[in-house]
Amino acid sequence: MSAEKIIDWISTDLSLSEVGVRNTVVMLSDGDTVPFISRYRKEKTGNFSEINVRDISEKLQYYIELETRKETILNSIQEQKKLTTELKKQIELCKEKTKLEDIYLPYKPKRQTKATIAKANGLEPLAIEILAQKLSMKENRENIIKKYLNPQKGIDTIEKVISGAIDIIAEQLSDDATTRGVLRNFIVSTGNIRSKATKAAQNLKTKYEMYYDYNEPLKTVVGHRLLAIRRGSKEQVLSWKIVVEDQDAIDLILSKVAINNRSLFYPELYTAVKTAYDRHLYPSLQVEIFLAKMDQADQDAIDVFATNAKNLLLAPPAGHKVIMGMDPGFRTGCKVAVIDENGKFKEYHAIFPHEPQAKIQEAEDILIDLIKEYYVELIAIGNGTASKETNTFVKNVLKKHSLDAKIVTVSEAGASVYSASVLASLEFPDLDVTVRGAISIARRLQDPLAELVKIDPKSIGVGQYQHDVNQIQLKKQLDATVESAVNYVGANLNSASTELLSYIAGIGKIVAKNIVNYRTQNGSFKDKNDLMKIALFGEKTFKQCAGFLRIAGGLNPLDNSAVHPESYPVVEQMAKDLGVDITGLVGNDELIKKIDPKKYVTQEIGLLTLNDIISELKKPGVDPRQDFSTAEFSDDVNTLEDLREDMVLDGTVTNVTNFGAFIDIGVHQDGLVHISKLSSKFVKNPYEVVSVGDTLKVKVLRVDTELKRISLEVVSN
Repeated sequence: MSAEKIIDWISTDLSLSEVGVRNTVVMLSDGDTVPFISRYRKEKTGNFSEINVRDISEKLQYYIELETRKETILNSIQEQKKLTTELKKQIELCKEKTKLEDIYLPYKPKRQTKATIAKANGLEPLAIEILAQKLSMKENRENIIKKYLNPQKGIDTIEKVISGAIDIIAEQLSDDATTRGVLRNFIVSTGNIRSKATKAAQNLKTKYEMYYDYNEPLKTVVGHRLLAIRRGSKEQVLSWKIVVEDQDAIDLILSKVAINNRSLFYPELYTAVKTAYDRHLYPSLQVEIFLAKMDQADQDAIDVFATNAKNLLLAPPAGHKVIMGMDPGFRTGCKVAVIDENGKFKEYHAIFPHEPQAKIQEAEDILIDLIKEYYVELIAIGNGTASKETNTFVKNVLKKHSLDAKIVTVSEAGASVYSASVLASLEFPDLDVTVRGAISIARRLQDPLAELVKIDPKSIGVGQYQHDVNQIQLKKQLDATVESAVNYVGANLNSASTELLSYIAGIGKIVAKNIVNYRTQNGSFKDKNDLMKIALFGEKTFKQCAGFLRIAGGLNPLDNSAVHPESYPVVEQMAKDLGVDITGLVGNDELIKKIDPKKYVTQEIGLLTLNDIISELKKPGVDPRQDFSTAEFSDDVNTLEDLREDMVLDGTVTNVTNFGAFIDIGVHQDGLVHISKLSSKFVKNPYEVVSVGDTLKVKVLRVDTELKRISLEVVSN
């Protein structure tokens, strides 16, 4: 299959221009990264978005895998000496993996089956004769069948002859690509997914109760319900099956293979069709269709996770402020750590403001001393156990001593994973795990992206059944999500960690480590060209990453912008034409307004890139993330028992799913706002109205303390 055909397929599949797709495929094949292509090669792609480029990359990989599989199949059929010109063409033009496997099924080497045994016993000619339906009704059935009796092979009765022929016909029908395709479409369009409680679970109250006797058409069932059914099945609470009208399915097969009810062997043909359906087609297609539906549900769940993860990664940073991080707890106390405006650890203490130890005055004194000594501006309190109580304690201390440090509740998800990691032990070898957790909480507020890249994205805790889905696909998409977020923001070459740098386009873990080592040995970077002095850092790597790296206060002010070094000459020409140097141009709105981008168009650089450059010159080095805001939790509501119906509370969105949003209202258990309660208007997609990190006012609808469920409704959105 030619590359041009694949490009045509991708262009058609994604409704994108063929020229843009072709150029993108060439760049991807040359090793260019998705962030680089979408940001710095807009003229070549036709201004494709990052999503477009990633979609092209995924489609390209799909079709490469498809072509590889075709080669294997063609070789297999050729070796069997069964490859015809028509079959070869059918395989070469196939563009779906499922259909390709349907085509291959009749030629796929099989283990011993009833049909293969019957063929070995010489019954295949009879099966072919019966299926051809050319025998006259005037002929003697018994005489035809008797010709195939073979006592030496155990075929000593007419019944055994007929049974063997039926087995052969049934297998042939079940291997037929057209029959499978028709029946697959029939099951998908008319089938229902049905789940029931297992005997062991029938009298138990579980979170799967709505699925104890559940029935819904396959074509309308949403992904999160299928995921729930699958999880319930794994936990042996539920059983499931796909239900169809069996007789309608059999009649459909009869019509598609043109079985004539006046055929001499109609009863045998009917039995063969029913056998094909009961024994082969329905069981295999039921599993195949369910798995295909689950694959789509997995992808939907992965998309949910990726969207939430990206919103969390791009949460507004507090910026260069002195922050106190607090990992709250009762029995083991609250771990308190202070970081300076650059994230450097300064001091740590454990305090015990709660029962059972309740060293309240000592805890108060330590807090006051730390706040005053380091001029703490923000206090980041983890949202886990004792969070609400710690928040109240700190708030009272600040009020009592007239201190204006602001309290912010920060998600702890994954903090313990980081604290116990090899990375954390290398970063803070002399500090206890609990200290590292408090530092991480503080840093999450200062710069969520820089801190969260140190944690496996699965541990962030913003997904939907993320532990149940395809883990390989989940990792692939989450890695792409982190890469997208990091390159969107960019990285300070003189302060970014190895982990953050490793996600910059074209760099990777080894080169990132080399950058940090070089920085440690030689001091801060002053010029991006110094990157070429680093081990394993070549021109290709420089081209991919240079636009996403920043140097504040370097030799060239453009090094602190998203302008790619390959475009520095055109900026220098702009400045020269305006009678200033680059320093005089960057950030000078009056001069920038005078630039006519059309004057600088060349074969290498077009208007799309020039407009990006001009936009960047106006605000170089500005963080694209928004300012952060937080919810103020009620001091009177601390546990599920404190909740009452119709209460109106402030909350923070912690997770968004296809069926609604989870809200932290300060009671150690997130509440759910169902999609139907997110707005007074119809909401098709929750992401239309809420994102992770948003603050909302919500009303309590119901509280189930036994199952720890809180139902909420947005009252202002």
